[in-house]
Amino acid sequence: MSDKTTAENANEPRLITETGLDQRVADIVEPVLVQMGYRLVRVRMSGQNGLTLQIMAERYDGTMTVEDCEEVSKAISPVLDVEDPIDKAYHLEVSSPGIDRPMVRRSDFVRWQGHLVKCETSVMVEGRKRFRGKIVSVDEEGFRLERDQPAYGEETVVAIPFTALSEARLILTDDLIRDALTADKKAKAARAANENFEDEDSDIE
Repeated sequence: MSDKTTAENANEPRLITETGLDQRVADIVEPVLVQMGYRLVRVRMSGQNGLTLQIMAERYDGTMTVEDCEEVSKAISPVLDVEDPIDKAYHLEVSSPGIDRPMVRRSDFVRWQGHLVKCETSVMVEGRKRFRGKIVSVDEEGFRLERDQPAYGEETVVAIPFTALSEARLILTDDLIRDALTADKKAKAARAANENFEDEDSDIE
């Protein structure tokens, strides 16, 4: 996994975005999240529990605690009430992306290089629209995937342009769980150290 953190990409746009009502909600909540130091991963409306609006978000360092979710929920709930994009009663659910997370930014592919991902494209790429394999490299235009089960006659490695991507998600493996937990621990330790440094600065003043 790359050590490069998402903090360097605070204003990085998403490769995969919503449409319709989900997009209207995303346009409302994203500025609020950015102002709070979070970034939007995904908005999805589902029929779960009647009607559920799921807002998936994370800090720039890739972490997202239960307390973070509560803080985001309290901030965006009144904004959604004012803007009122949904004309039915719904349940608001704020969550972290999870370990087997959706991949929505270029930095996600850089960060999780070497891990398994499954993805779909909106157009045919080398005769397919669905892929599964290991991310072996990433550049400005797209990423290269080493297929774990190539069909007879297919190239083992395929280049997938970001412009063709319609959905992508990490696949849960023991290696991914280990690396995700390590990265989360490092990010939280770095944040705690930074907060302590700021507290010491304020004491000096």
